[in-house]
Amino acid sequence: MIGKIIAYFQSARVELKKVTWPNREEIVQKTILVIVISVAIAIYLGLLDYIFTLLLQRLA
Repeated sequence: MIGKIIAYFQSARVELKKVTWPNREEIVQKTILVIVISVAIAIYLGLLDYIFTLLLQRLA
């Protein structure tokens, strides 16, 4: 049992060494992209909510 656990962590370590990790510039670019897209979606959904609220108020 212990041998299997050790083998698992050894193989996981080998696989992690194969990973190509992003550099700082790539991380910053992707983070900014995620923030911009999140804000854009929030604005879009907020506008939809506002429009539907106005429509429902006029119907009531």
